[in-house]
Amino acid sequence: MGIDENGLGPRLGPLVVTGVVAVTSGDGHARAQRRPMGALRQRLDDSKKLVAYRDNALGEAWARAIVGRMRGGEPALESPEGIVRALSLDGAEALRAPCPVDHAAQCWDVSGEAFGCDASLLALVERDLARLEAGGVKVTRASCVVTCTRRLNEGVARGLTRFHLDLHAMERLALEAQERAGREVIATCGKVGGFDRYAPAFGPLAGRLHAVAAEGRARSEYVMPGLGRIAFVRDADSKHLLVCMASLVGKWVRDVLMGRIVRYHRAANADLPDASGYHDPVTSRFIDATRLSRRQRSLPDDCFERKALGGNWVAADDPSGAGLAAARKPT
Repeated sequence: MGIDENGLGPRLGPLVVTGVVAVTSGDGHARAQRRPMGALRQRLDDSKKLVAYRDNALGEAWARAIVGRMRGGEPALESPEGIVRALSLDGAEALRAPCPVDHAAQCWDVSGEAFGCDASLLALVERDLARLEAGGVKVTRASCVVTCTRRLNEGVARGLTRFHLDLHAMERLALEAQERAGREVIATCGKVGGFDRYAPAFGPLAGRLHAVAAEGRARSEYVMPGLGRIAFVRDADSKHLLVCMASLVGKWVRDVLMGRIVRYHRAANADLPDASGYHDPVTSRFIDATRLSRRQRSLPDDCFERKALGGNWVAADDPSGAGLAAARKPT
């Protein structure tokens, strides 16, 4: 499986961590762990190279094609919300649990959503999946862990950085894949924060027997009886076929969810810009322009803009991982 995050560093919107699972055979085992080659590379690469906010038809195509496979060839789901629900590791009730009753629509109102990719692109990606299967890489499913702004801020209140929550979501996805498969998995993840050592900061995997296969700037890998192998690899979103796929799917999911936030606030101010949520001038204008209406509507700040961990924020260039371990507190 390949696992990657989208939305680790923005000011607004959720963190989305996505895993794509494949069963491999023959040469497909090696192929699944290499960068896509040939024409496939035009449609499968680091999401930052292939798609942009509001220009994400390719990510949508991969999400819809994989969900179609998950449904056993049944007719495709008819809405973005249907695809997002099919991908989410958590059910709707769990996702909505932290929402203020009066403002749940900020993240969950689906009005105005529509698919953006055309039938020809979807068919092309479906053929890509069929060719991969013929070459020994049978993609079986994708799953996402969505962590909303409020839950990110709750983590900060407990002394957890976004890096912790990203890592813990990756662990959940690997465990869920192993449980579903009933056998050990080989999981490759994008590097979290550029760290070398991950075991001291594990959450769901904490306390498990493990052996260190590698720990360095390029790759940190652990062998865990009962789970399999989990590796954190630098630039995996451009070097590992399944991580590339996860990156594209997760980018589309985050864009769908960020679009809901924009529409919710445009209901009070139609002139608001189409903000991506990242650290850019458009997002800054969006935050400033919504300040009065958010106050008038009593929208909690914790449900809108992310907070940092103050003086305990872990630097992304801490090569040892010591800072990540030091920042971790029991939850």
